[in-house]
Amino acid sequence: MADHDAQQWYPTAAYLYVLHLDDLALAWEYLRRNPEYHRDWQDCPRQPEAAQRWGLRHLEDPRLDARDALPAWFPDHPQLIQLYPDAEPMPDSMAFDLWRIPGSKCLVHDGRRLLLMVRWPGCCLRVALAPGLEAGMAYVHAVRACARPCARYCALAAELDKLAVAVDAAPVAVACCRPAPAALLELHTLQALDATLAGASLREVAAGLFGPAAVAGGWHADGGLRSKVRRLVRRGRELMHDGYRRLAQLDGRGEGRSAQPAKRP
Repeated sequence: MADHDAQQWYPTAAYLYVLHLDDLALAWEYLRRNPEYHRDWQDCPRQPEAAQRWGLRHLEDPRLDARDALPAWFPDHPQLIQLYPDAEPMPDSMAFDLWRIPGSKCLVHDGRRLLLMVRWPGCCLRVALAPGLEAGMAYVHAVRACARPCARYCALAAELDKLAVAVDAAPVAVACCRPAPAALLELHTLQALDATLAGASLREVAAGLFGPAAVAGGWHADGGLRSKVRRLVRRGRELMHDGYRRLAQLDGRGEGRSAQPAKRP
């Protein structure tokens, strides 16, 4: 029997932040748990080819969770807001002002340009700043050409609408409803994955997620609880090894959390 007090995976409260993560942040949560990724981070943290193996421009520190990490995905996510200097600005053009953007900000250079992640209650935005863009310059938004330009534009427009509303009045706090089943699934999957990576048995995973009383009354060879935990562990391993690419839309097909083929417990 594992010593639960010594296991970081056992307290469910430590995973509550997962309920508010978007697909890109979830992709990082699964990738950073991959043991092979940890080895690449330790052995060759500066090698671009090692990063591209994982769909990144550079290796990010796996010790950082999605609240602090800013992984630079390769290729860019379709909803990444890209800002470029406007060569021929109109009279009503807006000037770029980093400090006018509300929320907490994190900047990182991916080798080509600055990536900006902005968070405020209830929202997270990612912006790429082209080289040459400076404060006070007029700017344009870039939309990459593709086979479905209207769909990509609509997705990008939704992100820009968030930014436009927040510039006028960023919320101080957001009242959240009961977590959606999809968000709870991610929380349970990550907790189950951490437990198995730490060496916990399926029964111990079930006790950590659903309580010892549920295990005592429903842990049978052909019981639903046992099957549910087994599916959670299998799903977590699939997302850790390769499924995270679908969440980050690295294949360009525009499929995120809502299109996962893995069965839900």
